Amino acid sequence: MIPEINYWAVLLATVAAIVIGSIWYTPKVLGDRWKRLAEVKPPATSVQAWLPIVVSIVLSFLLAWVLAGSVAIAWHFYGGSFLVSSLVTALTLWAGFTAGRIITHDVFSQQPVQLIVINVLYELLLVVVMALIIGVWPPAGTV
Repeated sequence: MIPEINYWAVLLATVAAIVIGSIWYTPKVLGDRWKRLAEVKPPATSVQAWLPIVVSIVLSFLLAWVLAGSVAIAWHFYGGSFLVSSLVTALTLWAGFTAGRIITHDVFSQQPVQLIVINVLYELLLVVVMALIIGVWPPAGTV
């Protein structure tokens, strides 16, 4: 079974990820603190400046696409509200995969707790917003 996916919702969720990341990592919000805690050096070339942004956009699209497919599968399995399925699926995947892996990695690499919190909460905000977009805009013919 190939899950139904609303690609417009996936694209909007990707745009939302770009906006959230742009705000979250703005120097006046958490950008300066994150750079200091992560010991990020300023990029030396334009490629070093743009490559992480391009990679982030591609991976944000992938995250939204996988989330949309997972939500469709969960909704078909459990039924009920598509929005609730979207939020529960997003939170479950975030806790089990994203937060769990980030925390495990960062604890072993002895990252500052503040950095772990910044990264994990960013990912939580990202998936919740994506889930809201996907949840309120289900694929045509499913709900």
